[in-house]
Amino acid sequence: MTTDSDIEPRRPTEPTTDLDHVTIENEDAPDECAIFPHESSDLDQMTNWIVAHDDSFVDLTTMR
Repeated sequence: MTTDSDIEPRRPTEPTTDLDHVTIENEDAPDECAIFPHESSDLDQMTNWIVAHDDSFVDLTTMR
């Protein structure tokens, strides 16, 4: 027998983190988007970040 709990998506049990971003414009390389936790200190931002390059993105309307 299938119950609602068997078919409902599970919700994350861990808290989510709000993210912020900044665009890094490079003269001799593709621009980058650095993504980091919103409430992080400047020191934390130096080690807790993700960087994405221009070919990492897709147009939202094409993916729908």
